[in-house]
Amino acid sequence: MFLILVSMFAILSSLVQITKAAEAPAREYELRLFHTHTGERIDIVYRRGDVYFPDAINRLDQFLRDSRTGDVHQFDARLFDLLHDLTASLGHAGTEIDIICGFRTPWSNGFLRRTTSGVASHSLHMEGEAIDIRIPGISTAELRDAALALHRGGVGFYPKSGFVHVDVGRVRRW
Repeated sequence: MFLILVSMFAILSSLVQITKAAEAPAREYELRLFHTHTGERIDIVYRRGDVYFPDAINRLDQFLRDSRTGDVHQFDARLFDLLHDLTASLGHAGTEIDIICGFRTPWSNGFLRRTTSGVASHSLHMEGEAIDIRIPGISTAELRDAALALHRGGVGFYPKSGFVHVDVGRVRRW
């Protein structure tokens, strides 16, 4: 009889835990961004649990438009998750991220290739899969190391220019 009571208690405890988990609010994914070329800011919840909000994603796409041409491109939502998780991994969830470069048209990418160094001819910026960032108060070396630790794509380190490139392509570093 004792074993039956213990078993029933264990089952009821499990059901209570399952019910609590089902009632728990879904985790919100928020980004706070500052675009260094346009001077614009955005603070937006773009996802709750597994559900992405199309209007929020569209606003992020608009925010990350090519700052030279104004052209907008759809970004890979995994990049937004990467930015969110990167700030969380640094212990700075919700911290504003400075955007150096988001989307680039082929024209802008070609312009940068002609006027600066280190710009790939087939940059993932042109696919909406890459972004160049810095986080005030976090060194570029610390930001690079945190991005590398996530193993979620490419990480480029530009200490002289003061930013880190992150993308959702294959895992690599430079």
